[in-house]
Amino acid sequence: MFWRFSFFLAWQLAGGGLGWWQGGAWGAAVGAAVAAWIWFFLDLLRGVRMLRWLRLGDMAHAPAMRGMWGEAVERTRRLVRRQEDRAQESQDRLQEILAALQASPNGVVLLDREGRIEWCNQMAATQFGFDAQRDAMQSIRNLVRDPEFSAYYAAQDYAHDVVIEGRSSTPSRPVRISVQLHPYGDGRSLLLSRDITALEQAEAMRRDFVANVSHEIRTPLTVLMGFVETLQTLPLNAEERSRYLGMMAQQASRMQSVVQDLLTLSRLEGSPLPGMGEWTAVPVLLQRCEEEGRALSALLTQSQQRSHDLQFPDLSAPEVALDIAGSLPELQSALSNLVSNAVRYTPAGGRIEVRWQPQNDGGAVFSVRDTGPGIAPEHIPRLTERFYRVDRSRSRETGGTGLGLAIVKHVLQRHGAALEIVSVLGQGSTFSVRLPASRLRCSSGAPLNSGPAGS
Repeated sequence: MFWRFSFFLAWQLAGGGLGWWQGGAWGAAVGAAVAAWIWFFLDLLRGVRMLRWLRLGDMAHAPAMRGMWGEAVERTRRLVRRQEDRAQESQDRLQEILAALQASPNGVVLLDREGRIEWCNQMAATQFGFDAQRDAMQSIRNLVRDPEFSAYYAAQDYAHDVVIEGRSSTPSRPVRISVQLHPYGDGRSLLLSRDITALEQAEAMRRDFVANVSHEIRTPLTVLMGFVETLQTLPLNAEERSRYLGMMAQQASRMQSVVQDLLTLSRLEGSPLPGMGEWTAVPVLLQRCEEEGRALSALLTQSQQRSHDLQFPDLSAPEVALDIAGSLPELQSALSNLVSNAVRYTPAGGRIEVRWQPQNDGGAVFSVRDTGPGIAPEHIPRLTERFYRVDRSRSRETGGTGLGLAIVKHVLQRHGAALEIVSVLGQGSTFSVRLPASRLRCSSGAPLNSGPAGS
């Protein structure tokens, strides 16, 4: 400020001196006044340059000035740069937060006070069928039309969540979404959603497991108790006692089968994975499956006019001359179970075809195809659940425990294999086991690099 005042006085002195030289005392006064006005207009011009620079907002091209205006320009530029740095830092932090929300396994939707979508992550877009750009500022009530959600939104009681069907839900593959609103700020809301399909399925499996175990044990136990009471209280002849004891043995055998299968499942889940040191010839496995299948077929059709048409692979064929690594009892149990199921559920006279097909990648497929009643599509995803049955009455007749396919699934998982099920209602089913190449080798001991073409 001192230098600015000094500069102003210097201009006046120079103007006054020039005026005194030209016109005396009056000339000095006029010269000082003219010099003051010239200084004022020059100073005003610099102020206008600064205002124009501020209006344009081009911080990179600040006007070059000295004095107070130059200092004002420099201080303004520093202040603006500092504000820009803070804004950029806030923007970067916002982008980090949005990226974290984008990576969340749950759906996140930001709603304004009118319930319009301000932002949503990709998971929410997938769960609700949103388009992040197209549906921006659209009302959530217009996009999510589930009656449960509409009632939940209208009630404005957000202390709990509401469960609705996901956009991709189908009868065979239901999808369940948990949705909850969390108010915040000035009337805004945060909508959180998560896929609880697996949780609901697990809970349903737990309930079914407890109910089925109780039923499978309680029913034969009730029958046994009734027979025991009958034998204790009623005078029976030898023939009646023998008949009752036979029924008791049948029910006890049924309970023993359930307990044995449960113990098998528990052992499979708790034991280490089978190694690669034990090799079994594939023809041995197939022969045992054939023996058990034919024996069960003869037992089930002994009172029928026709038996099953059973077809098994030729054990002398070159494509069967393989060894498989793993636990022989587990593998035999899994493969024989598929054959036994086909025999149990295929009516007498039906056809059951067992095939062994090497694949191009060195693996192999063991498949069992039957001409039984088939399975509806909605039942197929749940067939390997414990105690899950498509037809309970039919299972009772065939003597199944409802644990066979659960055991098969666990055995195959332990051996790196996979179970595939294809079925057409009224036409039959095909159960296929895909065995990896790492578990197979030629009978000579050489590993399989490639095999013949498979179907």
